[in-house]
Amino acid sequence: QVQLVESGGGLVQPGDSLRLSCAASGRTFSSYAMGWFRQAPGKEREFVAAITGSGASSVYGDSVKGRFTISRDNAKSTVYLQMSNLKPEDTADYSCAADLVGLRLERRPAKYDYWGQGTQVTVSS
Repeated sequence: QVQLVESGGGLVQPGDSLRLSCAASGRTFSSYAMGWFRQAPGKEREFVAAITGSGASSVYGDSVKGRFTISRDNAKSTVYLQMSNLKPEDTADYSCAADLVGLRLERRPAKYDYWGQGTQVTVSS
């Protein structure tokens, strides 16, 4: 069992930066990959980024590549999503997820085993 709690969402202006955090508990954090997803009203859940247990490798969705950075601090059992140059289309509910059994970084939500409750990010002037 893994518990995930996101924090850091809020209302920002276009061009601003924001950092989301996801604190994990329940299993050895460094042993599993983590991902970030987002979902806007009326849209499907979208892959944002994922990172391996060691933090050595990461992948990004095309819409955030070059603007968002995923990282993790295994000593704190926390994964981060640093978001820069935010755009109105980044407005969504952002969730972190844990992939306990994957052998590679996954973009498909169905491959993740545990999810946080989400944190809202709104980008508006």
